Amino acid sequence: MSEKNIEVWVKKAIRGNVDAYGHLVEIYKTYLYRTAWLYVHNEDFALDVVQESILKGFRQIKTLREAKYFKTWMTRILINTARDMMAGRKPVYQLEQAARAADEGSSLEEKMDLYNAIQRLPEQYQSVVILKYFNDMKLSEIAETLQIPEGSVSAYLFRAKQELRNILKEGYRYA
Repeated sequence: MSEKNIEVWVKKAIRGNVDAYGHLVEIYKTYLYRTAWLYVHNEDFALDVVQESILKGFRQIKTLREAKYFKTWMTRILINTARDMMAGRKPVYQLEQAARAADEGSSLEEKMDLYNAIQRLPEQYQSVVILKYFNDMKLSEIAETLQIPEGSVSAYLFRAKQELRNILKEGYRYA
């Protein structure tokens, strides 16, 4: 679906059309779930995060100023919801879910090492890594989503990659 068509649905949703909001949720449900899973690493918990985010988005849709930023706006809601729901809860990594999430090019062990390393990063680094490398967002989109300067996004990505290298090297050193 084109960006223009999506903007039409967003404008309808902002005006209170429940079906239009439902259509937008249908368009972005896979993206929202994948992003939530990358934060919480648990299928059921990711579904809870998505559900709560969709409800929050529905309640707040009238606050969205520009229709073209719907995806960015929903991503911000999702990230904040995941953080809020994870507060005080230790993420659980489930082996069978990791197996389903593993890409063809990497082994399950490599994926688990990477996901565990990302979990060890500071929160702001986790967010930029997930949005950049798992959701293919541009630096400007990440900056808009997280409401930080683009230079900070670049710096966080640089530092995150350095830390990931160290964490992954450390893991192999002691394996």
